[in-house]
Amino acid sequence: MSAVANPATVAECLRVGAGFSQGDRNWIAEQFVTLDARLASFHADATELEVSVKDREARGQKVTLECWIAGRQKIVTTSAEEDLHAALNDVRDDLRRRLNDAKTRQEPRHNKHLRDRPQPQNEQDPTDDEEHLPAADPTRVDAETV
Repeated sequence: MSAVANPATVAECLRVGAGFSQGDRNWIAEQFVTLDARLASFHADATELEVSVKDREARGQKVTLECWIAGRQKIVTTSAEEDLHAALNDVRDDLRRRLNDAKTRQEPRHNKHLRDRPQPQNEQDPTDDEEHLPAADPTRVDAETV
């Protein structure tokens, strides 16, 4: 379960930009529904997604998906796939990867339980170790010192 009271979802945060109509919004939201699990850790009020297309259905079309999350840098993904459906899937998958990368960059690399637990302090004085070492045997002579 998410600790966020109002988790972000694609349906709530998505707006369509240039090249798309409001009629396309529901179809695009269905394509992007797999992002919901990744977005759920962010507040809906602080998350925005915008998808746009330049030169729709023409050779060289470019689909852009922008993601704004409060307190983070804007993430922009683009695709030049000729098929609109493939281009939307491409930007969706790229955004998911970049959100995962951003999250792992912010999290420490070690187990959370180990991070939260205070590490034991070694109260022993390092000079104490010298007292526990055996004394050198003067009868033993190394070959190099002869």
